[in-house]
Amino acid sequence: MAARIDHAVTSGTFTLDGETFDVDNNVWVIGDDAECVVIDAPHDPQRILDLVGGRRLVAILCTHAHDDHVRYAPELSEATGAPIRLNPEDRVLWDLTHPDRAPDAELHDGQAVEIAGTRLEVIATPGHAPGAVCFYAPELGVLFSGDTLFEGGPGATGRSYSDRPTIERSIREKLFPLGDEVVVKTGHGPDTTIGAERRGDWV
Repeated sequence: MAARIDHAVTSGTFTLDGETFDVDNNVWVIGDDAECVVIDAPHDPQRILDLVGGRRLVAILCTHAHDDHVRYAPELSEATGAPIRLNPEDRVLWDLTHPDRAPDAELHDGQAVEIAGTRLEVIATPGHAPGAVCFYAPELGVLFSGDTLFEGGPGATGRSYSDRPTIERSIREKLFPLGDEVVVKTGHGPDTTIGAERRGDWV
């Protein structure tokens, strides 16, 4: 049986380049009744722990290292023993929030994380952040896009360590080929599909 997806929205702040904004973040938990992984640990660690429940948390998978996606990753790791995994290209951002605590393991393009009989494929999608990644679950027909792709187009690129042409290239070359029917579960806001975004005004 394929893994299921559990979801919560947490609220907090995002800070970069000397500015702070209020944000709501999606938290995605993929697994079965015995084990799971968490994608991003932005705010409200107790809410995330409640979503995990009594299951074994296998890993905390970071789509990228902006503080509103990793602020509580160390606390969640300490509470559960789960390793934090991050693309090393995003250490420059991670170290702004957690200079004294390194991630436990790396994520690289083409790797896979197996959870509850379901494969999560790591897709490197730089642009919003230098080490941004997405997680594709072919059996579920779902892409967890972090802040790379939203309903309405690419993630923001107006801040340090981001680049608009790079994120557009990542989406066109890495995400569009997955197929129009793939459901995109984002880091903020509602779901969309690859097809809807491929037909967007920005393309």
